[in-house]
Amino acid sequence: MGLAAVVLAVTAAATIGLARRARDGRLRASDAVESRHTSALRALGVDLAAPVTLVSFATPVCAPCRAARRVCAEAADRVPGVATLEVDVDTNLDAVRALGVWRAPTLLVVDSNGNIALRAAGVPSLEDLLAAVQPLVVARREARGASAASPAVANEDQQ
Repeated sequence: MGLAAVVLAVTAAATIGLARRARDGRLRASDAVESRHTSALRALGVDLAAPVTLVSFATPVCAPCRAARRVCAEAADRVPGVATLEVDVDTNLDAVRALGVWRAPTLLVVDSNGNIALRAAGVPSLEDLLAAVQPLVVARREARGASAASPAVANEDQQ
């Protein structure tokens, strides 16, 4: 009976560990576009002029947080228009609660409208992060191009 309990406990722990490892760092779309958090994001210093801001929640003693910082910095270096912001979980508890951050590191991908487009608990791979932010930057660039072209088209139509 005792051996069966130990085997069951080890099996359960291994299953939970493998499930968490499979989800760790995976970027996922928010359940709905999370626009209700715009004021909390602005209070943290998110620059809505940037097409995309990577908001990383970290603690000073967290080794995975340092890895997430490097991945975010590399993504910002490779994709023009991507800004980064690191938030100390310990000193920003109100924002942590408001934004539903449960662990460090947590990464929020925020678009220029202040919406949380994607989130990841853990360290995302650089490839996944680049694949996620590039369409958002391109969409912002196209939206700006369309709005800049609209007055010229309107002026041509009036002539």
